[in-house]
Amino acid sequence: MRRLSRLAGLLAALMLLAGCQREPTLWQQESYVFGTRVQITTADVPENVARPAVAAALADLDRWHVRLHAWRDDSELTRINRALAAGQPVDTDSEVLGLLRQAQDISARAEGLFNPAIGQLVALWGFHADSFAPVRPEPGALARLLASAPSMADVQFDGQRVSSRNRAVSFDLGGMAKGWALDRVADRLRQAGVKSALINIGGNILALGSKGDTPWKVGLQAPRDNQAMAVIVLHDGEALGTSGDYQRYFELDGVRYCHLIDPRNGSAACQRQAATVLVEPGPDAGLRSDVASKPLFFAPRADIARLAGRFAIRDVLLVEADGHTWLSPAMQPRVQWLQRPQQVDVLTGFAAAPT
Repeated sequence: MRRLSRLAGLLAALMLLAGCQREPTLWQQESYVFGTRVQITTADVPENVARPAVAAALADLDRWHVRLHAWRDDSELTRINRALAAGQPVDTDSEVLGLLRQAQDISARAEGLFNPAIGQLVALWGFHADSFAPVRPEPGALARLLASAPSMADVQFDGQRVSSRNRAVSFDLGGMAKGWALDRVADRLRQAGVKSALINIGGNILALGSKGDTPWKVGLQAPRDNQAMAVIVLHDGEALGTSGDYQRYFELDGVRYCHLIDPRNGSAACQRQAATVLVEPGPDAGLRSDVASKPLFFAPRADIARLAGRFAIRDVLLVEADGHTWLSPAMQPRVQWLQRPQQVDVLTGFAAAPT
């Protein structure tokens, strides 16, 4: 009887504790930029504070969407690309210049597996369009572009001026713009007094604070199923990013081709379904969550730990073409499976997860 009484008391205490966890007041606004859906959700922030702060952040995103667009005639990036294609240097403003300098540094760290200078290659595959046809590039055109080998190393900066001796250089910042924007949206919200928010730009997510008494939780999409395969808890300042072959893609003759194009050989035939990284808090957490997933999407498994280390990332999840899933030791305890893959193994080369 005493054991039953103690058990009843424990259950009552747990129920009381659960009951004490109040539901936070949420406020959410959505938009569509960078070709993807944007959601900003605040928790326990008065609407008269949240509304103008989020509206200002969305206005920034709209402005960046136009300025950094890779194929709109009126974008700053298109203006720069036209000048480089003509062999002419071009001046730009500090905002775009800073982003291009970051792109050059990141490309070097990624050992060329992240290369924002291959905009012509992306266009050749048809992905510089809101809708695209299932057509492979003409082999001769593809070979000529690969022979020109455009890279961020071909780009020179002199004050506000950008130039390149390689006329094949054409910037496409789609592999970093969302993460770059995440950090700036987070800064704007913080400055406006918003301490708790979840910022989601097309699956690149950054958490501020918590959702009331509990951390923010986000779903990780199954690459071949329009449902979450897992839940991941995000703490204050952490960012999550995924590169996958299931957003912008087409299938032709039984082969899936996606907008993630291998800079080494110009192939859009994806060998991996997804690469996800979880990034610790820092001033560029959003940016690293976006860019680091690209080289990890292309790299051989034996190189994953080394490349992740170049971006100070320990938490990695890979889904291979056959669905075989690999997790770094640090990522294992962060993943709460909803649909556990048939094969889940540990990535080697990483340090053991902290206890």
